[in-house]
Amino acid sequence: MIQVYTGNGKGKTTAALGLALRAAGAGFKVYIGQFIKGGNYSELKALKYLNKITIEQYGRGCFINKEPALKDIIMAKAGLNKARAVIKSGKYRLVILDEINVALKLKLISVEDVLELLNLLKSDTELVLTGRYPHPKILKRADLVSEIKEIRHYYARGIKARKGIEC
Repeated sequence: MIQVYTGNGKGKTTAALGLALRAAGAGFKVYIGQFIKGGNYSELKALKYLNKITIEQYGRGCFINKEPALKDIIMAKAGLNKARAVIKSGKYRLVILDEINVALKLKLISVEDVLELLNLLKSDTELVLTGRYPHPKILKRADLVSEIKEIRHYYARGIKARKGIEC
């Protein structure tokens, strides 16, 4: 099954991590590949204690408001190659590709490559794709699409990301 978590609201990654926690609790192995993101977020620290969950980052998190550099494209393609190997291995029941929709939007990777990845899925592997701006072809292939809508956000009042809540 293919799930997409998208929308302007806060909580797409958090929802995916909640599913990872549930899957690990059921004894499933989980792989999380984070695109674009780079940094020592609190979830990275927490997930080190769960031996069923592997998380890796394929980004630097430093170009969101400017053009990506060649290094960003190389890192995203490495993440896609790793995801391909993870899916082909059959070792993981849940694979989460966090912010892959944004990586597509920014043309760090191609929609054709992601669609090819979807074709590799085995029937017992759940795949979650997160991030704003999902490509229409991805939405068409998804079995579940959840949109997280922003009604109000404290960022608008100047409140910065808080440790343990956003980072």
